[in-house]
Amino acid sequence: MTAAAVPAQQDGRGPDSRPSPPRPPAVLGRWISAQTRNLERHALALRPFTREEFGTGHAAPTQGHVEAVNALISTLRRPLQAMNRRVARIASQTQGDPTPERLRRLVTAGEVAHEHVRAVERVWDFYMGFFGQRQGRFGEWLLGCDRIALDCYQDAFLGLGTAKSVPQPAPMSCMEAGSTPATFRRDVRLRRLGFQRNPFPQIQLPYHRLVNPWTLGAILHEVSHNLQNELGLARVVPEAVERRLVQAGHPPEVARVWRRWNRETFADLCGLLLGGPAVVASLMDILARAPVSVWTYNPAAVHPTPWLRLFVSAELLSRMGFAGEAEGCRQAWRRTYGRRAAPYPEALLESADDAVRLVVDTMCFQPYDTLGRRPLAQVIRFAPKEQQMIDEAAGRLARGIDPGILPERFLIGAARLAFDRRLASPDVITRHFYRDLARR
Repeated sequence: MTAAAVPAQQDGRGPDSRPSPPRPPAVLGRWISAQTRNLERHALALRPFTREEFGTGHAAPTQGHVEAVNALISTLRRPLQAMNRRVARIASQTQGDPTPERLRRLVTAGEVAHEHVRAVERVWDFYMGFFGQRQGRFGEWLLGCDRIALDCYQDAFLGLGTAKSVPQPAPMSCMEAGSTPATFRRDVRLRRLGFQRNPFPQIQLPYHRLVNPWTLGAILHEVSHNLQNELGLARVVPEAVERRLVQAGHPPEVARVWRRWNRETFADLCGLLLGGPAVVASLMDILARAPVSVWTYNPAAVHPTPWLRLFVSAELLSRMGFAGEAEGCRQAWRRTYGRRAAPYPEALLESADDAVRLVVDTMCFQPYDTLGRRPLAQVIRFAPKEQQMIDEAAGRLARGIDPGILPERFLIGAARLAFDRRLASPDVITRHFYRDLARR
């Protein structure tokens, strides 16, 4: 045996054998394995929801709402599962041969998967909180708001002159402290959902509105934004408004302003048809600010300037059969804010009276094909006889008596009358309002 052969025999290799890849240190091996298992756990945690986990009472989300959200989450989880499989393959290869190149491929693929996990988790967390609100003290309040929104939808679709597919799921409410009322329409891509499509209309209400239910005309306004889309009016209404104003001789720049204002104007008018005069009282509460704010004009704003916005609702109120109330609103507005020169384009201010009349007539009293050749004011009817129902319900609500067969949306007007006439304390009105809605 030669001296050169001794080392070869001592380390167990023949003269032609190749060295095996070094085994990864224990710490490195465990860490590689953990990358796959962590991602698997993350994906499993973003599981579908069940209706029961949000309570078993009437305030819990419906099965339809839960299924719609689960479908969205499943769509988002599919690419995550594919990413996890890729990370698992790279981790398996790296365990056998942990070269720097493979380790870098592993951490790069892991980062991509973790970013997607966070994106899915944001959506999952949003709905966990959205549905979870119904387990606490606000569940009954949100249920009442849901029932008002559903009543609005039912009334609008029953009044159509033609059959339409029934949208589902129905709108659902949530509380958002410190914000203004808002809505997120069905199928709109939302940033908070990673620009995925919103599966059902969401109506966001601040706490200060919920605790004062006579201000919940906001629900009717926000529902109306959704109805403009779901009744097929989102395009035809602005086109009709602009065309009508131009045909009446108004400058094109004035017609374009009213077209830009169409969504908020439609929501005001449709909300008024749904709820009656109390909605205008609620609108005045919202618009009443310092004169400099009410007279302001923003050439890019989608809301009508506050000074003109009140007169639009007053015009419809008069045409609905409430001329006295409409004139009272106009007088109160003019007495408070005067008629001084406003910082508006001169053509807009000079044409305002006629433009208001034409806009209201176009939106509410002209037939639309998508409504079955009916005008909006025929699809959603509100006349003095409906107000008589609300007047009677206001007294019942104040005394804690069952308001009877009153449509849910009319309870807002009943609460407003009870509050304005001091028929009961605000706390009593609030308690009876939500109790009566919960009993439905």
